[in-house]
Amino acid sequence: MGCRLGVDVGGTFTDLLLINESNGATFRAKVPSTPGDQAVGVLEGIRRICAAAAIAPGEIAELMHGTTVATNAILEGRGARVGLIVTDGYRQVLQIARSYVPGGLGGWIIWTKPEPLAALEDTVEVKERIGVHGEVVRPLEEASVVAAVRQLKHRAVRSITVSLINSFVNDAHERRVREIAEREMPGAPVSISSEILPEMREYERTLTTVANSYVRPTVARYLGSLSRELARREVDARLKVLRSDGGLMSFEAAERAPVNLLMSGPAGGVAGAVWAARQAGFDNLLTFDMGGTSTDVALVEAGEPRVRRETRAGDVTVRASSLDVRTIGAGGGSIASVPEFTRALRVGPRSAGAEPGPAAYGKGGVDPTVTDANVTLGYLPSGLLGGEMQLDREAARAAVQKIADAMGIGLEHAATGIIGIVNENMFGALRLVSIEQGYDPRDFALVAFGGAGPLHANALGLLLGCWPVIIPPSPGVLCAYGDATTRTRNEAARTFIRRFKDTSNAEVGRMLGTLAETAAAALDAEGVPRADQSVVYQVDVRYHGQGFELPINVEIETFAAGGIDAVERSFDEAHRRLFTFALEVEHEFVNLRAIVQGRAPVVRPNIVAEGDGGSSAAKIGDTPVWIEGGRADAALYDRAKLKANNRIRGPAIVTEFDATTLILPGCEGQVDRFGNILIKPISR
Repeated sequence: MGCRLGVDVGGTFTDLLLINESNGATFRAKVPSTPGDQAVGVLEGIRRICAAAAIAPGEIAELMHGTTVATNAILEGRGARVGLIVTDGYRQVLQIARSYVPGGLGGWIIWTKPEPLAALEDTVEVKERIGVHGEVVRPLEEASVVAAVRQLKHRAVRSITVSLINSFVNDAHERRVREIAEREMPGAPVSISSEILPEMREYERTLTTVANSYVRPTVARYLGSLSRELARREVDARLKVLRSDGGLMSFEAAERAPVNLLMSGPAGGVAGAVWAARQAGFDNLLTFDMGGTSTDVALVEAGEPRVRRETRAGDVTVRASSLDVRTIGAGGGSIASVPEFTRALRVGPRSAGAEPGPAAYGKGGVDPTVTDANVTLGYLPSGLLGGEMQLDREAARAAVQKIADAMGIGLEHAATGIIGIVNENMFGALRLVSIEQGYDPRDFALVAFGGAGPLHANALGLLLGCWPVIIPPSPGVLCAYGDATTRTRNEAARTFIRRFKDTSNAEVGRMLGTLAETAAAALDAEGVPRADQSVVYQVDVRYHGQGFELPINVEIETFAAGGIDAVERSFDEAHRRLFTFALEVEHEFVNLRAIVQGRAPVVRPNIVAEGDGGSSAAKIGDTPVWIEGGRADAALYDRAKLKANNRIRGPAIVTEFDATTLILPGCEGQVDRFGNILIKPISR
């Protein structure tokens, strides 16, 4: 047995976690991210973690990577120039789009419609037509295809999308167009909609496939470069990338369908949080991942993260499965400001990022950030990353003083205001995944991680009423832990418009079985044995005449026992939870889906030594802090010295290599046998 390596690239730091599968030992590393080329930071992290574990790079058997390369390509507008091939008469499909304007009524006045990822001048038509039932209404005229591709070649497009009307029921024309395009433009990647999203709704299918083409060369270049550099360093590992839905896919599959990577980074954190919370005995939880640039939150019910059928990156929303993670621009590097026209304090979404970073990092940053506010209030130790990064307290105070001067208040009050506003911003995000979805946050534990999460988690627990607040060991690299502990995944789907009365249990069951076989074949190609594969099913259902559908998970045993009637009951229950009512009208299938996953890796959690209720052996001193409007002394603890059953009363600060935990007055943290700190109000 070798080692499993999880790698997560964030906006500020790149986190790595190495698991030795023979003895369960874990090693971690945290290095500054390199936005210009993420591979540089990844390779430096691998060098450091191999040195810490005293292993050769060749001993890494599997490398699981969460990356933001695809997301950044869209957010920064630096994807490939895409040529779009459509059916004759449908050239404006991306321009017509949907009549949805974000921002409420004001959006109709101030919203500027974003430019499509494939320009109108790079969109060409071919003569063909498939009918709604898959029949050939007009045969494909191959001469029109050749002319269209040559026109795109003349326009110097680098990537091609083929999205023909009704191809989700008959893909013959799309496949033939791809053959011609690959012959006429060798080397240009061609994505066809019937493979990327074989579902109805022409605009969503086209946009998703165009987004795939837009990021495909960038992702292929990055993954190819990383693969070559790893091989040069004699890393002969199975290379996989984290999908947006929390599963894994091979580098080769990711290069073909990178649209499935848009939420790759945040998905790793959710997977790691589920694993950590399961050890602590909790399966209903809210995840809170606060890094240097952004904060990601999600809801997990009965140990399963909620999955949605769309992924959003900037102004682009594609139809690709992803964990229901909400991201806001609130992180340790979020910049505080006082605009002249309002004189009101604002925090984020602009971030200092990794370069130059907060003023406290001493890399030339001068803008006041959340990290600088935490330093000013005394919540952060003098050094981060085990002393590798020393904090410049005077620079942090000088930066926050700008806010104090602009508002005419004291330094500590300004810092407290920065922390209060960023906490409220994150509180709002957590409400979106809980209360807005019909869940009471008081029924959930809050799992906090990321480099900055444990500093703010106790305050969010008080705002939400979420207890306990769980701080897992090594919270700063939990995303990498999630990457290393997740499993290979693939899905197959097809549109199936049928009223419940017009189909049967046998027909639906037969189609689900066919989809499962299709998805399993992809895992076969990635070397996952059938004995290690498991399948779950999902159906999209709506009331007949309704304009949208809801995804409903279907257990095969439940379907075998209750059939379509069981699906109807599940849909009504979900509709009632989200919208407070259910209708006594006909129900209708829209899409069927099979999700096949490989075996979950066996990772043994670390067990900490048993202790008593006291924590004095782990106390390393006291430190002055500004808390609850005044100065106080907080007990300072070394997390590595804490033992199971130790109790820590606030105000207290717990330090470790990759994160710092703040326990507020009136609250207490208890260490469980796995090293998790469970924070609750003392009265509980």
